Amino acid sequence: MQVQVNTSNGIDNKETLERWANEEVTQHLQRFSADMTRIEVHLSDENHAANGAGDKRCTMEARLAHHQPVTVTHHAANMDLAFRGATDKLKRALDSALGRQNDHRQRTSIRRDPDAVEVVLGGNAGE
Repeated sequence: MQVQVNTSNGIDNKETLERWANEEVTQHLQRFSADMTRIEVHLSDENHAANGAGDKRCTMEARLAHHQPVTVTHHAANMDLAFRGATDKLKRALDSALGRQNDHRQRTSIRRDPDAVEVVLGGNAGE
Protein backbone atom coordinates (compact mmCIF):
# COMPACT_ATOMS: atom_id res chain seq x y z
CA MET A 1 0.00 0.00 0.00
CA GLN A 2 1.47 3.30 -1.11
CA VAL A 3 0.66 6.48 0.84
CA GLN A 4 0.96 9.83 -0.92
CA VAL A 5 0.61 12.99 1.17
CA ASN A 6 -0.04 16.35 -0.51
CA THR A 7 -0.14 19.69 1.31
CA SER A 8 -1.25 23.14 0.21
CA ASN A 9 0.96 26.24 0.28
CA GLY A 10 -0.52 27.47 3.57
CA ILE A 11 0.78 24.50 5.58
CA ASP A 12 3.86 24.88 7.81
CA ASN A 13 6.36 22.07 8.49
CA LYS A 14 5.31 20.13 5.40
CA GLU A 15 7.98 17.45 5.61
CA THR A 16 7.29 16.64 9.26
CA LEU A 17 3.56 16.64 8.67
CA GLU A 18 3.91 14.38 5.63
CA ARG A 19 6.01 11.83 7.56
CA TRP A 20 3.57 11.84 10.47
CA ALA A 21 0.54 11.47 8.18
CA ASN A 22 2.21 8.61 6.30
CA GLU A 23 2.91 6.71 9.55
CA GLU A 24 -0.59 7.32 10.92
CA VAL A 25 -2.35 6.22 7.73
CA THR A 26 -0.23 3.09 7.49
CA GLN A 27 -0.92 2.20 11.12
CA HIS A 28 -4.67 2.90 11.19
CA LEU A 29 -5.58 1.44 7.79
CA GLN A 30 -3.22 -1.54 7.75
CA ARG A 31 -6.07 -4.09 7.85
CA PHE A 32 -7.27 -2.86 4.45
CA SER A 33 -3.84 -3.02 2.80
CA ALA A 34 -4.62 -6.20 0.83
CA ASP A 35 -7.48 -4.41 -0.95
CA MET A 36 -5.82 -1.01 -1.46
CA THR A 37 -3.23 0.01 -3.99
CA ARG A 38 -2.75 3.62 -2.83
CA ILE A 39 -4.03 6.22 -0.39
CA GLU A 40 -3.82 9.90 -1.24
CA VAL A 41 -4.00 12.41 1.61
CA HIS A 42 -4.63 16.08 0.81
CA LEU A 43 -4.09 18.53 3.68
CA SER A 44 -5.04 22.16 3.21
CA ASP A 45 -5.78 25.39 5.03
CA GLU A 46 -8.78 26.86 3.26
CA ASN A 47 -8.40 30.46 4.37
CA HIS A 48 -4.60 30.49 4.98
CA ALA A 49 -4.06 33.61 7.08
CA ALA A 50 -7.37 33.96 8.89
CA ASN A 51 -8.11 31.72 11.85
CA GLY A 52 -11.50 30.18 12.09
CA ALA A 53 -13.35 27.05 13.06
CA GLY A 54 -13.34 24.40 10.40
CA ASP A 55 -10.84 26.02 8.06
CA LYS A 56 -8.44 23.05 8.00
CA ARG A 57 -9.39 20.32 5.55
CA CYS A 58 -8.21 16.76 5.09
CA THR A 59 -9.36 14.74 2.10
CA MET A 60 -8.41 11.08 1.80
CA GLU A 61 -8.86 8.94 -1.26
CA ALA A 62 -8.33 5.19 -1.07
CA ARG A 63 -7.65 3.50 -4.40
CA LEU A 64 -9.01 -0.03 -4.25
CA ALA A 65 -8.08 -2.90 -6.49
CA HIS A 66 -10.95 -3.65 -8.91
CA HIS A 67 -13.28 -1.05 -7.32
CA GLN A 68 -14.11 2.61 -7.50
CA PRO A 69 -12.01 4.88 -5.22
CA VAL A 70 -13.42 5.75 -1.79
CA THR A 71 -13.09 9.44 -0.87
CA VAL A 72 -13.83 11.27 2.39
CA THR A 73 -13.32 14.85 3.60
CA HIS A 74 -13.24 16.27 7.10
CA HIS A 75 -13.04 19.93 8.21
CA ALA A 76 -11.79 20.96 11.66
CA ALA A 77 -10.21 23.79 13.62
CA ASN A 78 -6.70 22.31 13.35
CA MET A 79 -4.86 19.92 11.05
CA ASP A 80 -4.63 17.13 13.63
CA LEU A 81 -8.40 17.02 14.14
CA ALA A 82 -9.06 17.25 10.41
CA PHE A 83 -6.67 14.37 9.72
CA ARG A 84 -8.02 12.13 12.51
CA GLY A 85 -11.61 12.85 11.50
CA ALA A 86 -10.89 11.93 7.88
CA THR A 87 -9.09 8.75 8.99
CA ASP A 88 -12.11 7.67 11.04
CA LYS A 89 -14.47 8.43 8.16
CA LEU A 90 -12.29 6.48 5.73
CA LYS A 91 -12.18 3.46 8.06
CA ARG A 92 -15.98 3.42 8.24
CA ALA A 93 -16.33 3.90 4.48
CA LEU A 94 -13.89 1.06 3.74
CA ASP A 95 -15.61 -1.18 6.29
CA SER A 96 -18.86 -0.50 4.50
CA ALA A 97 -17.54 -0.94 0.96
CA LEU A 98 -15.29 -3.92 1.57
CA GLY A 99 -17.44 -5.47 4.28
CA ARG A 100 -20.38 -5.83 1.90
CA GLN A 101 -18.11 -7.39 -0.66
CA ASN A 102 -16.62 -9.86 1.84
CA ASP A 103 -20.02 -10.71 3.31
CA HIS A 104 -21.30 -11.49 -0.16
CA ARG A 105 -18.33 -13.75 -0.92
CA GLN A 106 -18.67 -15.67 2.34
CA ARG A 107 -22.36 -16.37 2.10
CA THR A 108 -23.38 -19.90 1.40
CA SER A 109 -26.64 -21.12 0.07
CA ILE A 110 -28.42 -24.25 1.21
CA ARG A 111 -29.10 -24.91 -2.46
CA ARG A 112 -25.43 -25.69 -2.93
CA ASP A 113 -25.17 -27.94 0.12
CA PRO A 114 -26.76 -31.33 -0.69
CA ASP A 115 -26.90 -32.34 2.99
CA ALA A 116 -28.84 -29.20 3.94
CA VAL A 117 -31.26 -29.65 1.04
CA GLU A 118 -31.87 -33.26 2.06
CA VAL A 119 -32.52 -32.31 5.68
CA VAL A 120 -34.90 -29.51 4.73
CA LEU A 121 -36.79 -31.49 2.09
CA GLY A 122 -36.41 -35.07 3.28
CA GLY A 123 -36.53 -34.67 7.05
CA ASN A 124 -39.59 -32.42 7.18
CA ALA A 125 -41.44 -33.59 4.07
CA GLY A 126 -43.21 -36.57 5.68
CA GLU A 127 -44.05 -34.90 8.96
